[in-house]
Amino acid sequence: MSRAVKGTIVIDGQELTVSNPNKLLWPEMGITKAMFLERLAVLSPWLLKHCQDRLLTTIRFPDGVDGKSFYQKNCPSPAPPFVETVTRDSISYVKLASLPVLLWLGNLACLEYHASFDRVSDPEHPTEWVLDLDPTLEEEPRIMEAALLVGDLLRSLGINSVPKTSGATGVQIIVPLVKDLTFDELRRIGEFVGAFLADKHPRLFTIERLKKNRGDLIYIDYLQHYQGKTIIAPYSPRARRAASVSTPLHWDEVRRNVAITDYHLLNIDERLQKEGDLLDRVAPQSLRSILDFISGSGARR
Repeated sequence: MSRAVKGTIVIDGQELTVSNPNKLLWPEMGITKAMFLERLAVLSPWLLKHCQDRLLTTIRFPDGVDGKSFYQKNCPSPAPPFVETVTRDSISYVKLASLPVLLWLGNLACLEYHASFDRVSDPEHPTEWVLDLDPTLEEEPRIMEAALLVGDLLRSLGINSVPKTSGATGVQIIVPLVKDLTFDELRRIGEFVGAFLADKHPRLFTIERLKKNRGDLIYIDYLQHYQGKTIIAPYSPRARRAASVSTPLHWDEVRRNVAITDYHLLNIDERLQKEGDLLDRVAPQSLRSILDFISGSGARR
């Protein structure tokens, strides 16, 4: 058995221990822990932005993506003094608000970063609305076609949105919001949109919750967007063999049928330096008029 290797680095005035820097975390991509920490540092301005003020759940892979994994909600122990937590429902969540905290988690082989839909500072009013397109098939060649149909429908309703790869198999449609609707009100809009698409494209979409009853259809998950539930954070790596990263897209890229695996830890920095955060290009908007329309339609029926 090889001797464990440890070293220390100083980031923003904080000293961190790095263990086993040469351990392969993504063997097929040749990505070691040291490389992963370097990539996290590159991603940090964008990843931190989308995780701060959220409850954080990580997925840890101590032996890399081919090994066993477990979810981590409670702050790992022992934690260095610079790690702050926020407690909800007896769980002490890590506040992911600085590069040292991110790299500390990375050294613990936290490969995925899932953020709550609700904000710590205001859990009642979401600042975005998300439709999660979840394929039943492990490989779904129609996923970009499906995302485009959703985007086109939202655009016809006057709703601006940003498509984002999950980094795994699905695509999420994100709508930045002003804080004037509740999660329950947004669920009503999601049900309306999902039911309409499933009715119009019955060979492509479903709103059936149970996977065993979906056949090969793509599930429009409007229920996941709720207080206490999580989404893979924008710019989070995924524990997939391609080291893919959850990446916001241009709608033109969706039309070109880009692959989810096109954006990964080894090339995401070039994209971010060129494009910046595509989620910043859509201004927060109100969906109050859409909710009023749905409510009026229901009353007339």
